[in-house]
Amino acid sequence: MITVGDKLPAATLTEFVEVEGNGCSIGPNPVDVAKASAGKTIALFALPGAFTPTCSAKHVPGYVEHHDALKAAGVDEIWCVSVNDAFVMGAWARDQKTGSKVRMLGDGSAEFSKATGLTLDLTARGMGLRSNRYSMLVKDGVVTSLNVEGPGKFEVSDAATMLAQAKG
Repeated sequence: MITVGDKLPAATLTEFVEVEGNGCSIGPNPVDVAKASAGKTIALFALPGAFTPTCSAKHVPGYVEHHDALKAAGVDEIWCVSVNDAFVMGAWARDQKTGSKVRMLGDGSAEFSKATGLTLDLTARGMGLRSNRYSMLVKDGVVTSLNVEGPGKFEVSDAATMLAQAKG
């Protein structure tokens, strides 16, 4: 499992972009994790799935709500990672009104989740291999804090905890 002091794994996530610009075409675009995190402070949070109850009611809204405070604390970008495809993440972004506040990144084949060692096997519930619920503060591609939730919990990966760590 990834730990504090480790570099983010080499992986490519995908992002659905609805407006062409900044070198991005409309549709799913690859996001090279190493390149996208280089020289930046990233508040990254991951969760089991788009449109799931806790994720939609608490996790994503908390990061949208705390966006300005996280930016003021030195966070350059907020990333939400889920084992879903870019189209689902794009639809969820519209539903959650994340706008430019949270980058909704798909890990469709769980490549990133497997590489971090933070997977959650929900096969028995018909959901397959997913990401565990966690958050991490990443500076220039290196994990500086990591908050992994216990099974069925939502206590340490929330935006308020991340904000306290970003200020620390």
